[in-house]
This record gives sequence, C-alpha cells and structure tokens, in this order.
Amino acid sequence: MKKMLFLIVVVLAGLGLGGGAALATLVVLGPRPAQAARAPAEEVETVFVPVDKLLAPLVSAEDGRLTGYVQFQFNLEVPRDKSPDVTKRLPLLLHAINMRTFKTPLAAGKDGLLPSLDQFRKVVEAAAPEAFGAGVVRKVAITQATPA
Repeated sequence: MKKMLFLIVVVLAGLGLGGGAALATLVVLGPRPAQAARAPAEEVETVFVPVDKLLAPLVSAEDGRLTGYVQFQFNLEVPRDKSPDVTKRLPLLLHAINMRTFKTPLAAGKDGLLPSLDQFRKVVEAAAPEAFGAGVVRKVAITQATPA
C-alpha cells in the first residue's frame, strides 16, 4: 500500500514539474504566430535541367547483393541563372551519384527487381551539393525508371 501511494505521489510530482516547465517555457519564449514563424520566401524563377539516362545498380537491403540494374532519367529544378553552370557540371553529379548507389539499397519489391524511387531521390539530393554547392538544386523529379 505504501509503495502504491509513493508511486502515485512521484507520478503527480513529475506531472507537476513537467507542466510547470512547459508553462515557464511558454511564458519566457511566448507563442509564435504561424505567419511570423515562416520567413518570407524569395521568389526565384526556376527551370528544370534534364539528366539523361543514368544506369544504377539495384542493391538488396536484406543481404546487400546485386539484384539487377535500373536506368533512371530525372530532372533537377534549379534557379534559372544557375542552369548553365548546372548543365556544365552534370558529369560531377553523375560521378557523385555513382559513388553512392553501389552502397545504397535501391532494390524494392519481393524479388528485388523494382527500384525504390524514394531512395534514388535521396541519393541524388545528397550528391547534388557535392557537384553544385548547397541550395542550388531545389527538387529532383524522376521522370523514368527502367529495369536494364
């Protein structure tokens, strides 16, 4: 009986301390209106730079074995003024992607023959700053994935 009463007191004290800390944080920092929380986004005109045919290995997530190959086509959304530089530096992007795909499990499905588009998009997004610098590529649009 004493243990049960002690546990109830401890739980209530914990709730009181946690609630008090939350209230103190709210009072000190104050509520943030939704509009003030978002920084005004600068409108920049963007274009899509096509990347034609990249062959990538399908590596299984379960055992790391090679299950096949897939050919990807995708576009990069970049600011219009950066598009000539991005086009010139595409070989560096392809190199950075190739250095990541062999160790990234891109195989999906029961038999491992389907590509994981989400994983491939993450690989491209991780490789893009290496090739073009941070913040140049805004979005990656995968337009085609064909098993090879």
